[in-house]
Amino acid sequence: MTDALRVQYEAYPYPARVPADEARRLITGSPSHLAEINHYLFGGCLDFQAPLRILFAGGGSGDGTIMLAQQLHDVGSPARITYLDLSEAARKIAEARAERRGLSNIEFFQGSLLEIEQHGLFDYIDCCGVLHHLEYPAAGLRSLVGALAPRGGIGLMVYAPYGRTGVYPLQAALRLITRDVEGQRPSSPAERVALTRRLLRHLPSTNWLRRNPIMGDHVISDAGLYDLLLHSQDRAYTVPELAQLVNEGGLAIKSFIEPARYQPQTYVRDPSLLKRLETLSFLEQAAWAEQICGATSKHIVYLTRPEDVACATVCLDDQPETLIPVPHGIDGPSLARQMPIGGILEAELEGLSLPISLPLPRLANALLSRIDGKTTLGELYKQLATIDGGKRTLSWETFFSQFCRLYEALNKVNKMLLRRSNVNNVNERKE
Repeated sequence: MTDALRVQYEAYPYPARVPADEARRLITGSPSHLAEINHYLFGGCLDFQAPLRILFAGGGSGDGTIMLAQQLHDVGSPARITYLDLSEAARKIAEARAERRGLSNIEFFQGSLLEIEQHGLFDYIDCCGVLHHLEYPAAGLRSLVGALAPRGGIGLMVYAPYGRTGVYPLQAALRLITRDVEGQRPSSPAERVALTRRLLRHLPSTNWLRRNPIMGDHVISDAGLYDLLLHSQDRAYTVPELAQLVNEGGLAIKSFIEPARYQPQTYVRDPSLLKRLETLSFLEQAAWAEQICGATSKHIVYLTRPEDVACATVCLDDQPETLIPVPHGIDGPSLARQMPIGGILEAELEGLSLPISLPLPRLANALLSRIDGKTTLGELYKQLATIDGGKRTLSWETFFSQFCRLYEALNKVNKMLLRRSNVNNVNERKE
């Protein structure tokens, strides 16, 4: 860590958090939600009773660490989390948040992700918002890969350029007026923030950050302002640049979050255009979608080794009756009550001005009203198939086809995930 970065994160731990707030809410998100890790990296077969080892490399003030630690605690998992960050101030906040929740499944360390070999191997590694602040991001990723256990996976977030339009020109302008000048005392972090806020009040209407509706960290807190506009080491990655970084690190992109954001069909409906786009590879389509969208400010991806991609994928055709659909960030019964049968679900993605229209199948309402994250597809079929006094009127083939269409629509926006029931999994018995 450079001196400038050390000064920043000791003065303004990021994101700005108050430990007392843990009494009223748990901050959740991506990457590193337990249901996402299971779905995207372990094929829905993660054994929560196994002694998993998890690393948060650059844990900051603790959002991801606290989220996953709480979720693991709630399912009775013996998993252990290692938190690592260079900032003492950030570590103290994360520790205080864990103490407020009574979480004892986290070990806190202060140090660099470039020197993690002493901590052993990990089944899952979170690195959210860190690599893009390193002088040599590739070295950081290699360090993480070196600490990744066989069949393990990584949840990663890095900045993306197009949604951050206006950020980098303003960063450059601010360096000129907040830099240390010979003969004057160095500007403190608080003075740099004050100068920045003065400038923000006088930005012309043509300024690209002022015209960018996506960026708001500088409005929320001083820590957010410093991280967005005064950071001394900050770069963004296009999809091809991210893919190159990941490939050189010996990994593969298992999934983008949310998948629909990286699918051309989200933005165009013209059949002739789509026919051409269908010839592109997965990553080419993702890069094209990013260019057309123009509103992606960060990339959230789940990574695994190339040889592990297949086993990390949930196969719908492999014992489908044992699959458990898991609603993710939605209330299925409430959604079912609001929608007409065979209706269209309007889903919003951060940064997009218009919602995505997701056509749902005829049985969507009946399925959503019963999907609870505990019931298998086999049990759901029994509930729906035997009606009219015991007469079976719905075939498995029809039921499964209808579910697959519902799952495809909701998984595009990361609102439905899957896990296996035939795994030694305490979710089956713990309420």
